[in-house]
Amino acid sequence: MVQQLSWKVGGQQGEGIESTGEIFSTALNRLGYYLYGYRHFSSRIKGGHTNNKIRVSTTQVRSVSDDLDILVAFDQETIDVNVHELRVGGVVIADAKFNPSLPETCTTATLYAVPFTEIATELGTSLMKNMVAVGASSAVLHIDTEVFEEVVLEIFGKKGQKVVQKNMEAIKKGADYIREQLGEQLETMKLDPADGKKRMFMIGNDAIALGALAGGARFMPAYPITPASEIMEYLIKKLPQFGGTVIQTEDEIAACTMAIGANYAGVRALTASAGPGLSLMMESIGLAGITEQPVVIIDTQRGGPSTGLPTKQEQSDLMAMIYGTHGEIPKIVMAPSTVEEAFYDTIEAFNLAEEYQCPVIMLTDLQLSLGKQSVEPLDYNRVEIRRGKLQQGELEELEEKQYYKRYRVTEDGVSPRVIPGMKHGIHHVTGVEHDETGKPSESPVNRDDQMNKRLRKTKGIRFNTPIHVHSHEKESDILFVGFNSTRGVIEEAMERLEQDGIKVNHAHIRLIHPFPADELLPYVQGAKKVVVVENNATGQLANILKMNIASHDKIQSVLKYDGNPFLPQEVYAKSKEMFVLNGNV
Repeated sequence: MVQQLSWKVGGQQGEGIESTGEIFSTALNRLGYYLYGYRHFSSRIKGGHTNNKIRVSTTQVRSVSDDLDILVAFDQETIDVNVHELRVGGVVIADAKFNPSLPETCTTATLYAVPFTEIATELGTSLMKNMVAVGASSAVLHIDTEVFEEVVLEIFGKKGQKVVQKNMEAIKKGADYIREQLGEQLETMKLDPADGKKRMFMIGNDAIALGALAGGARFMPAYPITPASEIMEYLIKKLPQFGGTVIQTEDEIAACTMAIGANYAGVRALTASAGPGLSLMMESIGLAGITEQPVVIIDTQRGGPSTGLPTKQEQSDLMAMIYGTHGEIPKIVMAPSTVEEAFYDTIEAFNLAEEYQCPVIMLTDLQLSLGKQSVEPLDYNRVEIRRGKLQQGELEELEEKQYYKRYRVTEDGVSPRVIPGMKHGIHHVTGVEHDETGKPSESPVNRDDQMNKRLRKTKGIRFNTPIHVHSHEKESDILFVGFNSTRGVIEEAMERLEQDGIKVNHAHIRLIHPFPADELLPYVQGAKKVVVVENNATGQLANILKMNIASHDKIQSVLKYDGNPFLPQEVYAKSKEMFVLNGNV
């Protein structure tokens, strides 16, 4: 029996690859296994190689696996592209239709040709070939085909009982065929039983959307873009059930300004996009900064620049999100590292936006946004709504012809906030520099007062966990630093380095801006080497560390920007090499 293995299905886009992985993983999730899935797909609707790699474990996993145990192939390209990942003793289960073959260089894996298409066609339609593949996979893992029944019913139930029965029959025939092929070899990949506990299985985008809903958001203007669209799609279905709405705008400029307008009117609103869309929003984000309007913006990072790699992993928007707007405004940039954090941090983003009356940008990346993970049940008792200095009840009567001091200079930098229509709350709103009532003013004294007021509001920001620390004490041989989805690979690399006798700490940054220098500094000072792991070419997070913390000589980068996520082995090998080359071992 094995406690962990990796399974991948691949073929041409539009061939049912995603649904194959979805059915397979959902059933295993319901048995209580921990899962981590990552989809590789092309930036086109149909055609081009795509695959879905799913890690199955009896313990929690947070990253893509280094190697591969089972490869399910619907075409020869899938074998050729992915065979290098197969471990010794790995299995390829391929559709016999295309006469599959292993490359001459692959001598340690075994190929089993299964007539996916033929079996499916005999049952009524070749479209069910993916169900035959699911059945073949279940036999290798010693999983009873009955566990798929509930999932198949949910997916195909609307099409009638006959369709459900045919799909289940395809799964069973696939399992029967592979049992006959493998015989006694089936024992090599038998999975240990799971704990049977109920867990959610979701992508980061769904967690963000659910967090927005739980956090009181009732309006989302947005323009569809990969890899952010699922947030919009989720809320299109759910927001109307709570009196809210989603509007597809003509572009990202409109989306951002509408979200700002809704917040000005007192409605919690958000928008979501990726790098290209955020570039269009920058002027509007500046408007939210100078008018001191709360707004939550989700940036799901992908490969850039321009259209770049729209369906691939990258973390290259960091500097743009902190410094992209012209002029200087208060801004909060957050970066959750797990699906659970994506849910809770989205709620907190709305609270911080209203408490500090400024734009809050929540960074994710494609791996976190679209990677599917097992998630422990969410704790809705943790949900808290804080609206800051939003004025409730009646306001004091103004003197004749006076405006409300909406932008009053305060010690903490946060002014009292009113929404349109409140009696005695009339004030001016403009993107031009203004005085305490909002009237345009170019007075140098007023400019200093308003600028200083705005900039000091986030200096005392309260954030429960600005860095997630995985360590036993502050001293270490290596301190890993990362953000977003690199947390899982760093944690696995840590385990391997510790087995080599290297003392390792890990600080994962959740509050990117304002940077939590005070919290991070003791761990940097206690480390011999600081290794920053990030998916970009210029070491953006490493540069932010250098700007906020000294110790430049300690800081080194492990970078990857080819569109693929890090593998644990890559982080382990590169960081160990750095440590050894510096004369530490």
